[in-house]
Amino acid sequence: MTMFHFLNCAILTFGPHAVYYSATPLSEYDTLGTSIKAAVVYLVTALVKLVCLATFLKVSESDSFDPYQELLKALIGFVDVAGLYFALTQLTHRNISQNHKFQAVGLGWAFADSVLHRLAPLWVGARGLEFTWDFVLQGLEANANLVLCLSLAALGSLIWLRKNKPKTLIPIIYACAGIVATMPSITSYLKRGLGWHFPKVVGFELFTSLVMAFISWQLFTACQRPSN
Repeated sequence: MTMFHFLNCAILTFGPHAVYYSATPLSEYDTLGTSIKAAVVYLVTALVKLVCLATFLKVSESDSFDPYQELLKALIGFVDVAGLYFALTQLTHRNISQNHKFQAVGLGWAFADSVLHRLAPLWVGARGLEFTWDFVLQGLEANANLVLCLSLAALGSLIWLRKNKPKTLIPIIYACAGIVATMPSITSYLKRGLGWHFPKVVGFELFTSLVMAFISWQLFTACQRPSN
């Protein structure tokens, strides 16, 4: 029963990444190499963030919300944006379109994040003797993170790769990218500042990811239209 629970949670956590790859044109254009490169860039970025957090953040004795510490975390979190910029603009990609490039990068980014932050807790905890919803919620959180990573990659591709954007949309693109990039700090405030429980936070993440995905899709579509 414990192994069955682990397999179910693992499929919920990592399965959507494989489904997205196989169900979209990404598999037809063989963009797996691009996703792997993006995952490697994510791991390097995560190492840089870890060094920065260990260097500049103080170990808190309480679990209360510290605005200064959280602001510092948010600023360090923008290392992810720098890593995503490198993955989108500096890596050598096969001859694929901008549409497929951002999806492949976002997919690899999200998968590496799930492996790094969720695989070990899942392996240790989901095989326990008692059933818990925490790892099911963790899987749902990974799905929300997948959508947010794809949204951020789409917005990043519009910022860095799309030159002829409608000028009226540029502030909206930057604002949406900023919101998605600071989502870890927003959820941290909800948990530690407002005292939200994990299920409520996951529900917020799922809702926000869908909203940001819809907005990103609309912006991407608008920027694809030929200008008059």
